Amino acid sequence: MTMKPVKVALIGSGNISYTYLNTLVNGGFSIVDVVGCSDLIAERSQARAQLFGIRQMSNDEILADPEIEIVLNTTQLWHHSKMTRQILEAGKHTYSEKAMANNYEDALANYELAAAKGLRIGSAPDIYMGSAYQTARKLIDDGWIGQPLFAHAYCFRGYGAHERAEDGGPPRSLYQLSRGSSITYDMSGYYINVLVHLLGPVRRVSGYSRFFEDRIFTNPRHPKYKQPVDKLSGESLMMGCLEFENGTYGNLVMCAEGFWPEIPRVEIFGTLGTLTLPDPNCFGGWGNDVYMTRVGNEGSFKVPFTHGFGDTDPGITAISGIPEPCHNSWRGIAVVDMAWAIRRNRPHRSSGELALHTVEIVNAIDECNADGMVRTIRSCPSRPEPLTAGYFGASAEASIDT
Repeated sequence: MTMKPVKVALIGSGNISYTYLNTLVNGGFSIVDVVGCSDLIAERSQARAQLFGIRQMSNDEILADPEIEIVLNTTQLWHHSKMTRQILEAGKHTYSEKAMANNYEDALANYELAAAKGLRIGSAPDIYMGSAYQTARKLIDDGWIGQPLFAHAYCFRGYGAHERAEDGGPPRSLYQLSRGSSITYDMSGYYINVLVHLLGPVRRVSGYSRFFEDRIFTNPRHPKYKQPVDKLSGESLMMGCLEFENGTYGNLVMCAEGFWPEIPRVEIFGTLGTLTLPDPNCFGGWGNDVYMTRVGNEGSFKVPFTHGFGDTDPGITAISGIPEPCHNSWRGIAVVDMAWAIRRNRPHRSSGELALHTVEIVNAIDECNADGMVRTIRSCPSRPEPLTAGYFGASAEASIDT
C-alpha cells in the first residue's frame, strides 16, 4: 500500500539549507513532500525556492498551514530553541539542525513541551545513519571486535580560520557572541551521536573545559582586530571522560585552539579487535572509510560498506553552481526516518531523547570542570535502531522504513 507523503517545510534558508533540501527534494524519497521554505532574509528563501521548485513562504505561513506536519529548523544555533518552541506551539513535529539548543535548560523545556503535546522532536546530526557508521554498528553487533572496552573520540581544529570579515557581518563560529556557539556545541553532537549509536547511552561524565582568556582577533580585516575574544561563546577546549550504560569507557575531546587541516578521530577498542572510523561529519566513502584490526590478522584492513547512504562525489558541483557546505552529503535522512515513523507509528531514530542527551553531556562536562564532581546523566535515550543492511542506490529508502 502506498503511504501518503508527509508534508515538510524548512525555516532558515541559509548555507546548510542546501544539503537538507537537496536530500529531501532530490533524494528520491517517497515519504516526504517538501512544500516550501522561509527565511528572515527574503532573497535567501526565494533563491532556495526557485532552485528546488518549492514555494517561498513566510514563517507564519508555514506554522499556520494545517497540511504541513514536519518543520525543519535550520536557523542559526542561537535561534534553535526559540524557533523550535514556536513550531511545537503551532502543533507541528520538528527536526532541528544541531544542536537542539545552546543550553540544557532550553533543550529540556522544548523536549518536555513536545512530550506534553504528543509531538515528535529531533535534532541533527544524522551522520550515524550513513554508510560508514551503519557498517561499524553491524560489525560491533555481529561481534567482530568482541566486547567493546573503550572509545576514543576527538576533534582537533583551529577556529582562527573563521575570523572572516569580507561579508561585513558579525564574527563567526567560536567568535559569535552567543553562548553555545563554540566548538563544544558546534561539533560534539557528531561524536556523541555516533558513540551512542555504536555503544548506547552515557551514564556518567567527568571532565574539564577551558576558554583561553588571552585570545585576540588576529585577522587585520576583522572589525575587532586585536581586540579580546569574548568568552560568551563558550569554552574552546573540552575533555570529557564518559562511562556508558553498557560498561564501556570513553573520552571526548573538542579543541578549537589548534590548526588546520582538522584532525577527526573515532576508534572503538574491543576484546577481539579495533575499529578505526572516519570523520563523523561525513557519511562515508571518498577517503572516509571503516578499518578493522582483528586478533589473528596482521595489520588493519578496509571493510566494505554494508549499507547505502555514502557521500556522493565531492568533485561534482552543487546544482546551485556555487560552493555549498556539505553539498555531497545525505543530511536530512533523519527527517525521512521521522516521516516514516509518523506513518508507521513507531519511534524515530534521531529522537528527542538523543538530542537532549547530547546537550546534557556537554553541559555536564562544563559543570564538572566548575566543581570537580562527577555528573550522572539523567537522559537515557534508546540506542537508535540500525538501518537494514544490503540496500543501496534507489532502493536505500527501504533500509529506513523498518
